[in-house]
Amino acid sequence: MKSKIQPPAYFAAFLILSASMHFAYPGRQVIEPPHSYLGLLLIGFGVILNLWADFLFKKGRTTVKPQWMPSKLVISGPFRISRHPMYLGMATILLGEAVFLGSLTAFASPLVFVMLMEVLFISTEEENLKKGFGKEYMDYKRRVRRWI
Repeated sequence: MKSKIQPPAYFAAFLILSASMHFAYPGRQVIEPPHSYLGLLLIGFGVILNLWADFLFKKGRTTVKPQWMPSKLVISGPFRISRHPMYLGMATILLGEAVFLGSLTAFASPLVFVMLMEVLFISTEEENLKKGFGKEYMDYKRRVRRWI
């Protein structure tokens, strides 16, 4: 399945939806302050992960658009521990938001976001990488996990 909507738009929608659901239907509070402030660390980590991965794509002069064929296989930096650190960063930010908000309702967003990325983007990206880089990508794929 392919989507014309790009991953950052899904991410922004889930970020807003998570906060909206928390305030409209908070459900059970599972994390209370000061523990909920750990969510801010997760958000910071996710932001850094995204910026780092984006920088490496720009440095390598290759596309970040999941449906486009990349011109370079980026395997350094955060790509050494995750084949999709930008999705991981976005999911970490959503998880951080859920921890910060502390309600059970907010924890649905990171889970649904990860599932959508798997279905809508990751399979296409990995197929493009396989076509474009063959054995080099397959060797990388064997060494590095999809998420973490």
